Amino acid sequence: MNPNERNRHVVIRTIDRTALTVVDELGAAGTATVHEAIGRRGYLGPGITPIQRDVKVAGNAVTVLSHPGDNIMIHAAVEMCQEGDLLVVANTAPSTHGMFGDLIATSVMARGVRGLVIDAGVRDTHDLRDMGFPVWSAHVSCQGTVKATPGSVNVPIVVGGVTVHPGDVVCADDDGVVVVGRHEAEWAVERSNERLRKEEVSRARLVAGELGVDFHGLRQKLDELGVEYVDSVDDL
Repeated sequence: MNPNERNRHVVIRTIDRTALTVVDELGAAGTATVHEAIGRRGYLGPGITPIQRDVKVAGNAVTVLSHPGDNIMIHAAVEMCQEGDLLVVANTAPSTHGMFGDLIATSVMARGVRGLVIDAGVRDTHDLRDMGFPVWSAHVSCQGTVKATPGSVNVPIVVGGVTVHPGDVVCADDDGVVVVGRHEAEWAVERSNERLRKEEVSRARLVAGELGVDFHGLRQKLDELGVEYVDSVDDL
């Protein structure tokens, strides 16, 4: 049972994690490939965006359930983090506060955390980029927080309509964030690699001058949809 269903606030110290070899393969594949490969699932939506560019990472989810405008549980989560983790923070209600900045980033970086995903705001974004600590957030805001309201660490949370469990694989890059369930991770690697191989074949055909409309069989589809080719506007 989810501890929050019993009105308990807990910090779970020990979680099952996905092997980093698997995590790293999914990170290298990229969110678009992984998302398509696993059946267009796990995308946290366009509301969670990067504060930097040209970063592609993946990590094991350490989850945080916080109260809006209160970051005490993020501080509590730092101790639970280890090499290869990625911190994922959800709030019990909408929040635009800058709940995370350069000082907490310094702390989690010392523990090997690869990045942050949060459905609220972050601040010190210039410093975070200089530090090389990647963040995907719903907002950027200088508004501060308090440290007064209990929450939980390493319980299931929901971000962008997607349930994230501790130890799930979180893939993040310029295109957004995709979560892969821990028990599906190895399968997701196989599917992603298969998709990448197919894309290489397609890329080679496109470079050679072939058209996607032909080798994907789309001309017939266009015909079935009633799309007509005419030589000029005069033929309309």
